[in-house]
Amino acid sequence: MTRASLRRLVDSAGFQRCIIAVIMINAITLGLETSETLMSQYGVLLQTVDRLALTIFVVELALRFYACGRDFFADPWNCFDAVIIGLALLPTSGSFAVLRALRILRALRLVSMVKSMRRVVSALLTAIPGMASIAALLALVIYVGGVMATKLYGEVSPEYFGDLGRSLFTLFQVMTGEAWSDVARPIMDKEPWAWLFFVGFILITSFTVLNLFIAVGVSAMEHQVAAEREQQEETLISNDMLLAEVQALRAELRELREQTELRLPAARTAPGVTRSSSTTHPTPSDR
Repeated sequence: MTRASLRRLVDSAGFQRCIIAVIMINAITLGLETSETLMSQYGVLLQTVDRLALTIFVVELALRFYACGRDFFADPWNCFDAVIIGLALLPTSGSFAVLRALRILRALRLVSMVKSMRRVVSALLTAIPGMASIAALLALVIYVGGVMATKLYGEVSPEYFGDLGRSLFTLFQVMTGEAWSDVARPIMDKEPWAWLFFVGFILITSFTVLNLFIAVGVSAMEHQVAAEREQQEETLISNDMLLAEVQALRAELRELREQTELRLPAARTAPGVTRSSSTTHPTPSDR
């Protein structure tokens, strides 16, 4: 089998569906291995399925490497799959027994196999610069709030705002909305105007800054979808242009064929015309 035919095989929809099915079965078996009851009854079967799935993954990766050649590492998703399979091939006995937990990373191969998941991950990677700026802004807001809370409520509630470290952790808890009222109400009993600080902090962090993360992610997703749609349109346009060129070539070949067919009868009748003319008009020697 040539590399081109093998490339078509590994990129075919049926082959991809089979690999996705193996990934899902392997993920389910790895989850079942966490049950001691199931392992005591079906441990051998589960481990056999796990080894069989790993063998299929290795064979599939080898076929793809042979089909793509040097272009294999040009695709970051191929590198991702190679790293995941490489981690699965590490020894899991003795001092490396902790690596058995990394086998579940094989389930992440669904990201590289399912196109919609790849689109989401690509959009997130594209949005990292914008998210980094928002994360820096959020960290600055939490730091400023931590310093203010330590100075304002350090003596009132030392268990939450006794020092800067505790204040930062407490404000992070407040930002997530986890039992923030349990933190605020004891302070409000002693400082009635403390609600202004907590409500303002929640409005700035949870309802403004965190929503910026969502906005950046959605914008990156829209950009990714628009880029894919533009690429598809360019492909369709190139296909239409190629089809138009093929049709033009066919029309030219048809015209050439018709001209050739018209010239052939004329060439066949030309000798007859010469003979007839020589018969009706004798030469001077004949006279």
